[in-house]
Amino acid sequence: MANIQDYCDCLEKGGVILYPTDTIWGLGCDATNEDACQKIKTIKNRSEDQSFIVLVDSERMLERFVPEFHPVCYDLIDHTEEPLTIIYPTSKNLAASVIGKDGSVGIRITKDPFCIKLIQKLKRPIVSTSANISGKPHGKSLSEIDPTIKSKVDCFIEDNNKELNNPPSKIIKIDLDGSVKIIRK
Repeated sequence: MANIQDYCDCLEKGGVILYPTDTIWGLGCDATNEDACQKIKTIKNRSEDQSFIVLVDSERMLERFVPEFHPVCYDLIDHTEEPLTIIYPTSKNLAASVIGKDGSVGIRITKDPFCIKLIQKLKRPIVSTSANISGKPHGKSLSEIDPTIKSKVDCFIEDNNKELNNPPSKIIKIDLDGSVKIIRK
């Protein structure tokens, strides 16, 4: 695979990709496609009750999938330098696997140029979960990713030299009343 269109075609067909995100190497799929999300759960050996983080390219896309949230979220998005995933209290038009039992969804507006281009081309959000078997460490480079993971994805971004030493994103939950709960620092 060589270009954004190829990766987008893979996602549109329900495929799973292995790609560098703005934080770590991740597994991704179309976040509106439940079958594709289930493929990732199988690849990771992940329990059914765990939801996924979703990447969007902009506030505009966020608003298409989160019908209602507290306005403080805009301030956090605008002023946070480091990757920040916000768990919003409501969601719509997303696969069941990305939605929490309470109807919430964890979404990050990515600042990674590749991810932005891919999401814009797909015109839908993508799943972002660490590229590892659940409970095992994630690799910092493509060469460190478990070969089992590589063999089960439909395509991967061939960026062998890209080493990601970034920590996973911070995660906070913001309720409609503006109350904040820190999930991961």
